[in-house]
Amino acid sequence: MSAMGRELKASYAFVERNFNLTKRYWGWEAAFLVYALAGALSITLIGKEQGDPRLILSLMIGAIFWNYLSVVFSFIAETIAWERWEGTLEYTMMAPVRRTSQLLGSTLYAILYGLVSTAVILAVLVAFFGLDLSHADFLTAAVFMAVGSLSFVGIGMMAAVLPLLYVERGAQMTFVLQSLLLLVSGVYYSVEILPDWMQVLARFSPATYILDGVRRGLIDGTPVTSLVGDIWPLLVMAVVFIPLGVRVFGLAERYAKRTGKLKRVG
Repeated sequence: MSAMGRELKASYAFVERNFNLTKRYWGWEAAFLVYALAGALSITLIGKEQGDPRLILSLMIGAIFWNYLSVVFSFIAETIAWERWEGTLEYTMMAPVRRTSQLLGSTLYAILYGLVSTAVILAVLVAFFGLDLSHADFLTAAVFMAVGSLSFVGIGMMAAVLPLLYVERGAQMTFVLQSLLLLVSGVYYSVEILPDWMQVLARFSPATYILDGVRRGLIDGTPVTSLVGDIWPLLVMAVVFIPLGVRVFGLAERYAKRTGKLKRVG
């Protein structure tokens, strides 16, 4: 078997391992899905109360696709926290597997899991509100989700360093980072209403461009060729953030091994 084949097999092993963890804690996964669905319905009902179909779609897209992005971010950022909770962190980090293979496997599973949960929530909301998406450009939405996912992967890799370096508070720090992304990315409102300094921060969040592109595709039917201004920042972020995330994670791993943080569980 070639070296690439071995690494792909190793990545698939992490996909399978994460799937088995999901099955083990299926009750929590069901609870999280119900909570995400209830949250999306609650937010979208604000638009229904106002009697504005465009507002309904805008809020629905924000709720659904932020759920997808947060799932991808959380799965990757909490990879280390999961390993520590399961008591397998030291074994995984000392195994003869490239770290890129582990991160790739965790990333693939995060995206697949996020797509499944997003499809369920989208189907329920469309049926609940009887929405007409006949004029939507689904290709635009798909392109933005695909390119945007890569950008979020890089951020998630860098955030995964926090539970590795800060044993007691690392997971809380990743949650704070996720909350800040929610605040500045225009999930439920336009970024133009934010203070000027927050609008500057919004330009560095991939979610800002993803949500804008998805909304324009699904609400206005705008083709992806007309949204190059939103696509190129996502491509730049993907090219920069993913190698940077791998590099930062590698440096943090070596530091954790040198200082004995892998053996600590709390």
